[in-house]
Amino acid sequence: MSEKISNDHYWLALKLIPRLASNIKINLLDEFGLIELFQLSKSTLTSLGLNQTQTSAICQPDWLKINAIISCCQQHKITVIGLHHEYYPKLLKQTENPPILLFGQGNLSLLNQYQLAMVGSRSATISARELAKKFAYQLSLEDIVITSGLALGIDSAAHRGALTANMPTIAVVGTGLDIVYPARNKPLAKDILACGGAIISEYLPGTKPNPGCFPKRNRIITGMSLGVFVVEAQLKSGSLISARMAIEQNREVFAMPGAINNPQSKGCHSLIKQGATLVDEVEDILFLLDLPVTTGLYKDKAENEQKKHQKSDQQDLFIDPLLRSVDYETTSVDTVVSRSQLPTEEVLTRLMTLELRGLVTAVPGGYIKLN
Repeated sequence: MSEKISNDHYWLALKLIPRLASNIKINLLDEFGLIELFQLSKSTLTSLGLNQTQTSAICQPDWLKINAIISCCQQHKITVIGLHHEYYPKLLKQTENPPILLFGQGNLSLLNQYQLAMVGSRSATISARELAKKFAYQLSLEDIVITSGLALGIDSAAHRGALTANMPTIAVVGTGLDIVYPARNKPLAKDILACGGAIISEYLPGTKPNPGCFPKRNRIITGMSLGVFVVEAQLKSGSLISARMAIEQNREVFAMPGAINNPQSKGCHSLIKQGATLVDEVEDILFLLDLPVTTGLYKDKAENEQKKHQKSDQQDLFIDPLLRSVDYETTSVDTVVSRSQLPTEEVLTRLMTLELRGLVTAVPGGYIKLN
């Protein structure tokens, strides 16, 4: 190879060694050093227990392939973040089997700031998405970086909550960074980078969506974070896998309770029964993580705005028979009519007024009450 070989070349060569666990690669790094490893003889490598394919990948790296990867990274403004890179997340490095390298776009200094992972169902209820957005908004104003997976549902709502606060957020994805999955989240990915956020992956550019990649990326989401907050999840879901990974990584686990007849809440209820912290306000998270409430933007903006409407909204909640007839889960119009004892036409008109005021929202099958 005639052109200069950079550190990025060697990190990629290390990643491309086939069927060699990350912890073994780390041991080799610790013992020999990055560049020195690629100067070892075949006999030495064989004596270390490496097979023929692995020794060949070290003694004769595929520089053409590596150059193509670097060219793609440059084209898509992707940074190679090796294990020794200044931006490599320190908390992730402390986990049992951290990725040997990451790929990153955007503001990579975020990777070593206080982070909270927010995860949940891709098919989350409207109320859960609204709550995820609200909590992400409030936590972001407390200088906690919201980290999630750019998936539909709770992930997207969490990212959007941070962006609504005009604060950065981190997306950890299960594809190469030249691909946005799901495709409908391309605008969200663009907004994350435009707002000073970051998008991270352990997968080479060109890696397409594969079901096996997404559970693996969850260990990065939780490994970089102080804790994981599960907003809504079924009993068998990727979010509960994330919670288990968080426990193995000695991270805090938080869960939001929901309606007992909502199957989407069963996973959170199970976590709470097993000792996860029940969360119904931001302070529950800040207290357990021993992080201060700043009394800054969150108090000034969120609480003052809440006080402005608190009196009138509380009067509506306790006095308005129609609003009291709508639950925090889907309530049919017929049920509202039956409970409020009001004519159907009046109910429909008043529901529309309440929706315009932001007190209820229309969903398939009826309406739900908003906080």
